[in-house]
Amino acid sequence: MIQIAVILLTALVFSTISTLLARWVALRVGVVSMPRTRDIHLTPVPLLGGAAIYVAFVVALLIFNDRAYLRELFGILAGATLIALVGLVDDRWGLRADLKMLGQLGAGAILLLGGTQIQLFVQPWLNWGITLFWVVGLTNAINFLDNMDGLSGGVATIASAFFLLLAAMNEPRQVLVGAMAAALMGACAGFLRYNLSPTKIFMGDAGSLFIGFILAALAIKLRFPSNIPLVTWMVPVCVLALPIFDTTLVFVARLRRRVNPFTTAGKDHLSHRLVALGMTRREAVLTCYLLTGACGMVGIYMTQARLYEAYIVAGALAGGGLAALIWLERSCPGGVRRALPDRMRSSHEA
Repeated sequence: MIQIAVILLTALVFSTISTLLARWVALRVGVVSMPRTRDIHLTPVPLLGGAAIYVAFVVALLIFNDRAYLRELFGILAGATLIALVGLVDDRWGLRADLKMLGQLGAGAILLLGGTQIQLFVQPWLNWGITLFWVVGLTNAINFLDNMDGLSGGVATIASAFFLLLAAMNEPRQVLVGAMAAALMGACAGFLRYNLSPTKIFMGDAGSLFIGFILAALAIKLRFPSNIPLVTWMVPVCVLALPIFDTTLVFVARLRRRVNPFTTAGKDHLSHRLVALGMTRREAVLTCYLLTGACGMVGIYMTQARLYEAYIVAGALAGGGLAALIWLERSCPGGVRRALPDRMRSSHEA
């Protein structure tokens, strides 16, 4: 546990310092989100916060020295590096949606080659397929969630904290999960100080894609020896229920309006609809934090639940999410628009 605490503190310190450095560099090389009439910010905002999160995460993990997990850690870091580079290129020059998807699939393939995969089925190809689906889906979910100051970074910090707690509850088989969760939690928390409204820096796609990829890998690596896989597969889904719900809401809304979810931007996310219902932006973000914490508590309960108890709770959670989706679509459907080329979008327009 001392090593985990040192990793967390190191990531927090390096993220705080590197975020300031990334802001300075971004303003000088022009990696910024320029304000337009429909944007919240009124001055150019740097987009290199994701690079600061990545650096803090990697530097903190240099402390990790358990050789039994080095192959998997190398695969995770290699895939994360690729996905961060894809996001960085998108932040600077813009990438088509199909090229971004190709980069995400490549990062997922690297993860598989490193030995990190979902193991639910007898047939290996089914495990490979569901692993790629999970990685790409969650990576995009966090990217979509980055639509309001402090939202994606705060949700990632809370989710990482729950993964760290779950790893501590299931020692000693969760050493790698604990180290990575601590590093991500510290890196996101250090960045979050400068990303809360009024924001001084955005994480950009480099940050949101990287965070989504690491959270997906953490979810895959979690193991619960005290319970059966038919129950425990739901634990990470519960912890990450808010970004999953937000992405589902956006996809349903845009498909209903017959527009492409990936090439369309709009005010149809959960946070935007909470504002439309009368909340301030800060209240909407804090509400999302509370919902993430509540879902994380459900995830902790799932680790000890019996089979029938787990599925009753999961059914109630899914039913509540479906009811919320229908209600939000009816009460405040939100607006969508055809997206501009990616290089002209800010990170708060997913």
